[in-house]
Amino acid sequence: MAPKIADVLIPLALDTAYSYAVPDGLPLKEGDVVQVPLATREVAGVVWGLREGSGANFKKITGRIDAPALSPKMRKFLDWVAWYTLAPKGSALAMGLKLVDGERPEAVRVGVRLAGDLPKRMTPARQRVVEAARGGLVRLKRELAQEAGVSVGVLDGLIDEGTLETVALMAEPAAEAPDPDFRHTGLSEDQRAAAETLVATLAEEHAPVTLLEGVTGSGKTEVYFEAVAEAVRQGRQALILMPEIALTAQFLDRFAARFGVKPATWHSGVSGRKRERLYAGIASGEVKVVAGARSALFLPYADLGLIVVDEEHEAAYKQDDGVHYHARDMAVVRGRIENASVVLASATPSIESRVNVERGRYRHVQLPERFGGRQLPQIRPVDLKRETILRGRWLSPSLIGAMEENLGRGEQVLLFLNRRGYAPLTLCRACAHRYECPNCSAWLVEHRFRRSLVCHHCGHVERTPQACISCGSVDSLTSCGPGVERIAEEVAELFPNKRGIVLSSDFPGGTERLRRELAAIADGEFDIVIGTQLVAKGHNFPLMTLVGVLDADIGLTSGDPRAAERTFQLLQQVTGRAGRGEKPGRALVQTWQPDHPVIAALVSGDAERFYREETRVREMAGLPPFGRLASLIVSAAEREAAEAHARAMAKVTEPPPGVTVLGPAEAPLALIRGRYRYRLLVKTEREVDLQAYLRAWMARCPKVRGNTRVTIDVDPQSFL
Repeated sequence: MAPKIADVLIPLALDTAYSYAVPDGLPLKEGDVVQVPLATREVAGVVWGLREGSGANFKKITGRIDAPALSPKMRKFLDWVAWYTLAPKGSALAMGLKLVDGERPEAVRVGVRLAGDLPKRMTPARQRVVEAARGGLVRLKRELAQEAGVSVGVLDGLIDEGTLETVALMAEPAAEAPDPDFRHTGLSEDQRAAAETLVATLAEEHAPVTLLEGVTGSGKTEVYFEAVAEAVRQGRQALILMPEIALTAQFLDRFAARFGVKPATWHSGVSGRKRERLYAGIASGEVKVVAGARSALFLPYADLGLIVVDEEHEAAYKQDDGVHYHARDMAVVRGRIENASVVLASATPSIESRVNVERGRYRHVQLPERFGGRQLPQIRPVDLKRETILRGRWLSPSLIGAMEENLGRGEQVLLFLNRRGYAPLTLCRACAHRYECPNCSAWLVEHRFRRSLVCHHCGHVERTPQACISCGSVDSLTSCGPGVERIAEEVAELFPNKRGIVLSSDFPGGTERLRRELAAIADGEFDIVIGTQLVAKGHNFPLMTLVGVLDADIGLTSGDPRAAERTFQLLQQVTGRAGRGEKPGRALVQTWQPDHPVIAALVSGDAERFYREETRVREMAGLPPFGRLASLIVSAAEREAAEAHARAMAKVTEPPPGVTVLGPAEAPLALIRGRYRYRLLVKTEREVDLQAYLRAWMARCPKVRGNTRVTIDVDPQSFL
């Protein structure tokens, strides 16, 4: 008897599949994408189960949608994500289901070629176009204009005169096939041994997880490229996850140099038909290699053989809205389900990954030296308690002197300050009024280049006033503390003849501008680079030989249990930008706490000592990875409503042995985007079934009413 009832999961915040009757003559299998009625509208869903039954009292499935079906492994993965994060199953499905917009026509790609007589009026710009177009090849307009160094308007004029003709081109392929043997990179002995180890994992019956740990500049990327090549040779697919895919032009170029073409890329900047073709190509197995942000983990791979998580320690892998998941951890789960090898690559691995190596869960491959025998940078602390900095200045005399030496040799300098804008606080000297965001419990940050005060939490922007809005005093506002814009101002005064650039994620121009600027720095077009953590993520600047860290203590003052680890990782990464070319590098670290374990480990180069001490502290406190945490945020538009619901939840915690519930208490950021926030923290022993306890607790809690919301974050990374 053919199944008559289909349990359909809909990609909305719903935790159960809805039952629908299967129309006669409609062949269906589990994983098919279908259209079903929901209330007064038609929606898409996925068949999560089929069973026998009359189906007489159920609404009928409207039809099957022409879209890639979700495989059993993909559905198992989405079920697991929903279970682990306590998110509705429909919300997990929404991350993995992308549908084609059938009503939007395919955009026609138009090329041009030289076809007619030369124009009556020849200009230098037109002459360059004609020269570039000789040979009769069809070129995209933007490519021809770029090669000739002219605007597209020049080409349009030549088309109007008949010198150029337009030609309709075939649709752009989802991705070109990488050639695993296009160009073999010259690997060092250590790299070759590491690559062979990773390649061998793809032949194992049970694919393992491997931590690839190598100092900055050791060539980890070239090593895992060999594992990618082996996956392609086997006809399987490879996924490379990156924390900032939109900024990795250097990585894409390195991939093309090894494989002949760039990989398919998946991130928020890919949209429209290209996104749809990629999705279909990945589901069919046509697309072999994908480099993507964390969302690429939820694509429907036909045969996934390898997952690489580059810079696996990065906090950017944690999604803090919608479904709260950590892409590194979910990559390990998906690798287990798909039987795909997983490689976690980092110069500064997370303590969680290190402990998993010690426990035998992960394998460990190390690259202890930089490629080509280059030396790691020499790191020296600048004790700000002993070295006097002029009032209103932020660069120490030691750092200024080192910059003068460096610039005199024609080498580049990087100044690192992990603080955007001009100043983190603006106040009135007359009445001490501080400018605060109206929607968040946070100070407004001055962005002098934009002449604005900005909230970095909700995006609120207001024009910098000429007079104090509290007392009316004119020209009484003062900026407290430095941001990168203020450092750029100081650098311009000290080195007026040097070319400087500020790199910050909130500058206009988006990712394309950042790509151009990073390429220009690598080419030596700028002498001094001032940047936030944006500059610490894997960039290779061959002429960069000096790094100055302006405030190494910023990250050590928070209540985050991972503060020391994150500060060490960030400083290790950013100082590692120095000396990656032929010349040796050095770094100066300005700090008020030169004896702090983080600073001491950084300066001494004894990372193992830091990891041992930090791991011991975590174990004594029962913190991850030796215990488990879950954060619950209760938020509402009214403070009283949020507090009342949080206290009502606290009354029914009923924690069993091994479980501690802390709170409720106001979150450190008590107001964000107009919503008041209270936090409860669940801390358990490692062996406790945290998800089971949370579900049982939520079942006892009072129902959420009005605009009150409860957000659950298992394994939280942010404690704000």
